[in-house]
Amino acid sequence: MAEIVFESIYREIFPFWENISDADREYICRNSYGITYPKGKNIHDGSECSGVILVRSGSLRLYIMSEEGKDITLYRLQKGDLCMLSASCVLSAVTFEVFVDAEEDSECCVISGPAFAAVSERNPDVRIFALETAVSRFSDVMWVMQQILFMSMDRRLAIFLSDEAVRTGSDTIILTHGQIARYMGSAREVVSRMLKYFASEGIVKVSRGGVTILDKKRLRKLTL
Repeated sequence: MAEIVFESIYREIFPFWENISDADREYICRNSYGITYPKGKNIHDGSECSGVILVRSGSLRLYIMSEEGKDITLYRLQKGDLCMLSASCVLSAVTFEVFVDAEEDSECCVISGPAFAAVSERNPDVRIFALETAVSRFSDVMWVMQQILFMSMDRRLAIFLSDEAVRTGSDTIILTHGQIARYMGSAREVVSRMLKYFASEGIVKVSRGGVTILDKKRLRKLTL
């Protein structure tokens, strides 16, 4: 991508863009690059400052991982979303490790973390934007923790299937039991058992291609 393209993109998404100097705008653009991450690619492993990532197309998954290797999905980023937690050098207050994977082939713009951090040091508006962007995602994180800690498995699964149907615009969720379990922070056996129960009640149909919602009304009741 040429710098002129970055300029037009950032003018649309950054509310601080007009408040920083021409030199800082040029510096950010010069330290940006476009990249397409293939499906399954680990983009950020929590150990370095990978930069500020803007999703242009595709989908990214942010998650945390236990010492035993079990991961819990915190949230997913879609077209137009910005990942600030991958830029640890910008947000020094964020000390936990976050991992980022490409869920599908994803075209992104990446701003160098050190470059963005340098501009934020000179411009309070940039620093405030970075913090607000990160904080806005913590409501998603708390929602995930609330589900894991306080909700029954049938309700959690019903919420996941309902949300996924809305996100994809389809009643068929094209995910394996293992993938659903990973997104929910559960075990594949538990998910399979609950899907089997949903299927026996006529709420969903389970096939090798995924899960098809048959009775939206009853599924919604389970989310309450």
